[in-house]
Amino acid sequence: MSVVVLASAKGAPGVSLAAQALAWAWPRDVVLADVDPAGSDVVWRCRDAAGEPLDPDRGLLTLGAAARRGAAETTLAEHLQDTWLGFPVLAGVPSPEQLTGISGVWSQLPAVFDAHPADVLVDVGRVVPGSVTVPLLLRADLVCFVVRPDLEGAAQLRARLRGLSDALRLDEPGARPVAVAVVTSYRDTAVVADLQRLLDSEGLAATVVGLVADDAKGGRVFTASRSGKPQGTLLGRSARTLADALVSELGRTPAAVV
Repeated sequence: MSVVVLASAKGAPGVSLAAQALAWAWPRDVVLADVDPAGSDVVWRCRDAAGEPLDPDRGLLTLGAAARRGAAETTLAEHLQDTWLGFPVLAGVPSPEQLTGISGVWSQLPAVFDAHPADVLVDVGRVVPGSVTVPLLLRADLVCFVVRPDLEGAAQLRARLRGLSDALRLDEPGARPVAVAVVTSYRDTAVVADLQRLLDSEGLAATVVGLVADDAKGGRVFTASRSGKPQGTLLGRSARTLADALVSELGRTPAAVV
């Protein structure tokens, strides 16, 4: 199956909420893995299958502990929790200080995700050159940056694409696809073409695939802090369209890229 990394070029553009909505909307079997080294949002925002808070001590922490013990046969499934949204999640760490004792997990995550029988959506949070999560981008089948369409968001995206161009082989024939999703009003459809023209004009090889609706009410439904059904929200509807677009991008993934 496929590994899709969801990342931001700057802080707090809505990656974690977009990741939850995409996992809910994904048209194939999927796992959401929250590995943001700055600390997890998903562990607080998502609920388990019974509607209770997720267990922050089961997930990346237990996977890291297994890696530290040298458990070569560790599988992702052992560390997942079911959610009320219908997909399993690898809960991240509530605070970055907790990663100190499991630093060895970063080198093993790509292989663990690759071995899982379902697709894996990986929320890595903000990415800069030298981040511990960069190896995940290098091994992913698809990298998707989640951005806001303001001047700062566009500038940070361009800087990040330039900074990662060599590592991701963006200028080479057969490079792995890099996608961009824009967090904005569902009415702001013109921003997709506008941002694509900007990236094309600067020779940056990324495809703006669609929108994540900036929907505060829908966000509260997805985090179980408001009653309602995800499919009835603007966020949910935009996530379905975006999920289909990302799966289409996966069809362009070159098998030879390693």
